[in-house]
Amino acid sequence: MDDKIKYELEFPIHASPSLLFQYISTPSGLSEWYADNVNSRGELFTFIWDGSEEQAKLLVKKSGERVKFRWLEDEEEGSSCYFEIRIQVDEITKDVSLMVTDFAEEDEIDESKMLWENMIGSLKQVLGSA
Repeated sequence: MDDKIKYELEFPIHASPSLLFQYISTPSGLSEWYADNVNSRGELFTFIWDGSEEQAKLLVKKSGERVKFRWLEDEEEGSSCYFEIRIQVDEITKDVSLMVTDFAEEDEIDESKMLWENMIGSLKQVLGSA
């Protein structure tokens, strides 16, 4: 039973889609901004923050475009929640944005959005586009 609410965020980013994809799809890229450390074994990714670990399954990886993960904890509970990071390029202006889709409990949405804003802020600093 899903009682989490889906939300989407858009973050304009000054970086090439191919470079951006490395940072959202590889353990080394993700550990630069998303978590303290990231390891992967096949489609199983282990995210480490301050000594605690969370595991997620890579559901979709479309080169240069998007990645989609589901936390194993959600999968075990039969939840269909996931988080997706998608690279969007405006056809006319060629502006690049990162589109984040995630789920949170109703009373945690603001906090969850703020967390993404902070993490994408870190990504922008790593990319030198802040």
